[in-house]
Amino acid sequence: MNGEDFIELKQQNWAKRKGIELMPGTIGSDGKKMYVNNLDQNLFEPLTEDNIAGFEQGKGKELQGNGKERPKMQAVYSSSAIVVNLFQYWQKKEDLYPLLRACKLPVASRVGTEYKNIGSKTDSTIVETSKPLSFDAITFEEQFKIFPNRNPANIDAVIHGDYIFAIESKFREPYSGKHDGLKLRYKEDVSLWENLPNLYELAKEISPYNNKFRYLDAAQLLKHILGLKKKYGKPYSTLQTSSGRALKVVTKPYEFYLMYLWYDVLGEDGFKHREEIEQFAKIAEADGIRFKHITYQEVITNLSKDFYEGNEAYCDYLTERYL
Repeated sequence: MNGEDFIELKQQNWAKRKGIELMPGTIGSDGKKMYVNNLDQNLFEPLTEDNIAGFEQGKGKELQGNGKERPKMQAVYSSSAIVVNLFQYWQKKEDLYPLLRACKLPVASRVGTEYKNIGSKTDSTIVETSKPLSFDAITFEEQFKIFPNRNPANIDAVIHGDYIFAIESKFREPYSGKHDGLKLRYKEDVSLWENLPNLYELAKEISPYNNKFRYLDAAQLLKHILGLKKKYGKPYSTLQTSSGRALKVVTKPYEFYLMYLWYDVLGEDGFKHREEIEQFAKIAEADGIRFKHITYQEVITNLSKDFYEGNEAYCDYLTERYL
């Protein structure tokens, strides 16, 4: 069974257990039944008004049917539905520590360097100090401009605070067919790739046609990085000491993280997908991009294992549906 069939069957079985009747995506057709009749049937909690507004403004048209086709988010394999089911719950929480920890994202930032034993007979010791990160919002379908008057990068979820954590969500898409390449205008505008030499080489390799990746939508990830970079600036350099010796320049990464959150499957599809993710990660990290990747299964397992108490209904829903 390939990855696409596995995900579809798993979600059909979940709907059957819940007594949810599924419909074809095209109204009145005899197509495959993969859509709920009411969006709330596909979500742990109904969308908030702010999130409805965010999705309506996004370019993905997740909530807008056209009279013939049902809205995309009503598909049980919808990557927007799964990202809402994971993240919307935390919008009303004051502390995002459990979510960040489950996603293996930083929960603290370095605030300084302390030097111990200075002037003593023993070697001095450098101690990094840190503080908990602070966050003030989680948004969906946020847009990041790359070119004026052109379609922006549209990112599934963004956690705002001391750091920016941008999340690209993938459910069935990696296993549903080959992805497009990067449009020529991105490759031809060399200024976009300042300080990103390795990613630029990748951009040239997959523009205008993508013959490199079968499962990973690398062109989309490159556009996300360009949009985030344009808004949040360049990496910066600082002077640091090394065990009391001469000063040296250390270049720090950009102040945003791009996290690839994906649904894993058994067999060759899952193995090859992971290989492509890791290949992209090495290229991004070589240019100072904080690129993280983790599966939905791992995040849900971490939440249920470490933070089940007080979040029982939420963890039970995610576990029953997606594990």
